[in-house]
Parts: sequence; C-alpha cells; structure tokens
Amino acid sequence: MSRKFEQTYEVCSCSHVSLGEIIYSIEKKNANTLTRIQEFTDVGKYCKCCICQENDFGRVKKELYCQEILEKIMHKQKS
Repeated sequence: MSRKFEQTYEVCSCSHVSLGEIIYSIEKKNANTLTRIQEFTDVGKYCKCCICQENDFGRVKKELYCQEILEKIMHKQKS
C-alpha cells in the first residue's frame, strides 16, 4: 500500500465493505484467508474486482485490494 487509507475507505464497491471492516475481520475475528474474510464481510462476493489486481477488470483500477491488505497485516503480525 503506497498511501495511507482511512478506515472508511471502501475496498469493495459492490458490497460496500470498508478497509476498517476487513482489518477488523483479520485482527479480531482471526480471518487469515480471503475465504474467511469473505465469510465475515461479503467482500468480493459479486464482481471480485476488489480481491486482487489480476481480478480487476474495471476501467479504473482500484488503489487497494483485499489480498494485499491480508498479506500486509499477516506479515505485520509475524514481525
């Protein structure tokens, strides 16, 4: 993540899931996989563009993807 995002930043436009909801599911609900995050938040339930850059077929690319949020937090927890 190259810039600082607010907790209210909408990562998933289809399900209206914010960065804060994703972080909460990882840190407080122990969602350590994309599948687990989806169980708690519905992120990527529809078009899946928010999951990772490879899935993003939109004209305007997202600035933040669920996969990179998960990887960054998991890396931070291991450190």
